[in-house]
Amino acid sequence: QVQLVESGGGLVEAGGSLRLSCAASGRTIRRYAMGWFRQVPGKERQFVAAISWSDGTTYYADSVKGRFTISRDNAKNTVHLLMNSLKPEDTAVYYCNADPSVLKLYSGTYGDYWGQGTQVTVSS
Repeated sequence: QVQLVESGGGLVEAGGSLRLSCAASGRTIRRYAMGWFRQVPGKERQFVAAISWSDGTTYYADSVKGRFTISRDNAKNTVHLLMNSLKPEDTAVYYCNADPSVLKLYSGTYGDYWGQGTQVTVSS
């Protein structure tokens, strides 16, 4: 089992930045691909970014490419999402997710392990 806890969300003005963190416990995430999804009320969770466990290859949704950066620190069992140039349409609850396959996450298919989510609100 993997337990995931997100943090770092908040309220920010458009154009601003936030850095989300996901702390894993229960089992090392060293061999798990890690991803971020986001959800707004009434819609399904949407893929945002993912990073492989093997070589750190990263994947991004087109809507965030060039603005968001996903990174991981296996020694600290953490994953981060640096979000720059935030837009009001980035407002959502952001969730951390883990799965052995990065391509599964990139396809938008959820892995088995979720955090509780952290709210990001971008004001215009």
